[in-house]
Amino acid sequence: MWSFLFDAQKTIYSSLTSDIAAYSSSRDVAALLAVLPLGIVFGAVHALTPGHSKSVLAAYILGSGLRPGRALLTSLVLSVTHITSAVLLAVVTNSLVQRTLVGAGRAPAIEWTSRMMLIAIGLWLIYRVIRAKPHIHGEGLATGFVAGLIPCPLTLFVMTLALSRGAAEAGLAFSVSMLIGVGLILGAVALIAAFARASLVHLFDRHGAAISRASRWLDAVAGLALVAIAAMELLR
Repeated sequence: MWSFLFDAQKTIYSSLTSDIAAYSSSRDVAALLAVLPLGIVFGAVHALTPGHSKSVLAAYILGSGLRPGRALLTSLVLSVTHITSAVLLAVVTNSLVQRTLVGAGRAPAIEWTSRMMLIAIGLWLIYRVIRAKPHIHGEGLATGFVAGLIPCPLTLFVMTLALSRGAAEAGLAFSVSMLIGVGLILGAVALIAAFARASLVHLFDRHGAAISRASRWLDAVAGLALVAIAAMELLR
């Protein structure tokens, strides 16, 4: 399955590269708009491949008890931050980005900071279980922002390509379309995690376990998962 997704991603990437090159020569806005749906597909396929903080998002929602609407908002913050950070990085450091698919998108300082903050959030979840602390309003949105700080490598590459050809507007247009695709996938992950937690809590409740105990247990598991995921990313 991964092979299929990566092959599809390469095909779409090649098409986007050609479309940006064509636009930089013709400046045909209508033609550019016609291919933007491909960017949505590109974003969705790209989000299905490993990465994009899907495991972080699912682990946090399973542990935090966010309701579906709040979970969806958290996934939206993650998606917007993930794409926007790549766009900003491309604009600010365009001359320093390597023009290779593998090398693009690396921002070690940002990645390190993001992973350390995720470890802190995971430790907070564990501490909250031990000390029976209440949930903090806005905590989920902060987690989405922190998890999304890792720039999307392909958005960065496409944006850099567009800037190099003097077609920044094409890069921004494709970035927005890819954001929609990424947001759809991460939104689905968020909703699945939220409903899965609700089902688990309901299951525990039916068998006599208190909801509060079940919630605290999920908090602890989510905290440990966040710490483990972030630590593994730091060790790569």
